[in-house]
Amino acid sequence: MADGDWRGMDRAALSRAYDNSGAVAGSAELMAALRQRSAAFRETHPGERDVPYGEGARQRFDLFRCGRPQAPLLAFIHGGYWQRNDRQGFAVLAEGPLARGLDVAMIGYTLCPEATMTALCAEIPAALARLRAHAGPPRLVVSGWSAGGHLAALAMACPEVDAGLAVSGIFDLAPIRRTALDDALHLTGDEVLALSPIRHLPVKAGPLTVAYGANELPELCRQSQVYQAAWAGTGLPGDLLPLPGDDHFTVLDQMIRPDGALTEAILRLAAG
Repeated sequence: MADGDWRGMDRAALSRAYDNSGAVAGSAELMAALRQRSAAFRETHPGERDVPYGEGARQRFDLFRCGRPQAPLLAFIHGGYWQRNDRQGFAVLAEGPLARGLDVAMIGYTLCPEATMTALCAEIPAALARLRAHAGPPRLVVSGWSAGGHLAALAMACPEVDAGLAVSGIFDLAPIRRTALDDALHLTGDEVLALSPIRHLPVKAGPLTVAYGANELPELCRQSQVYQAAWAGTGLPGDLLPLPGDDHFTVLDQMIRPDGALTEAILRLAAG
């Protein structure tokens, strides 16, 4: 799909083009299973819970240690189109990186419409600054899925970040403003310009891997492809990682598994 094709869609068609849940049969069951696996993980991995980085109820992170001194740190940002889910429901994604010698932090943030998108996006740099000071890792890799992929991409400009992995992310908010998702987001034109990662590529940054499931919706694939091309086109380091056979939800298994493709990508990024 060409970069501008979405502009010819009406609101209903564009909403369908970004409806990941509707596109994947059994997506609700997949997310319920993820939450159950995360609850079981949290029972056996107490970690450091509810570490605050701000005054908001969701401005907290959970930190899980692998037991290796001076381990690199993966900071993960959950998805849910900026308006649903929480960090606890994604805890099992720490399994793969922990097994391979990384510490893992799960970052929470205030959801829309309680927060504006501007306020929400400002929370992630605050979380990363607090996390870097609290955990003191030799290297910090920021990652996120879906809306979290968008937030991870924005975070590549933060001085605390050494590398990044954006999974199935949204990198241009302009199409989102014309979908039903905007009923909760209330994006302004200024926010689209200021908070779209593709419109604010950093002058200098560590390596960024942009990953997505090859079976995702065409608009999700396009977002990743166009963003990574723009990133590479400015000379910034990184790569594109399409995952054959995965959709927007099964792609998460690639981080849960110690031998998953996303876990392997995190290891490469953590090694520098």
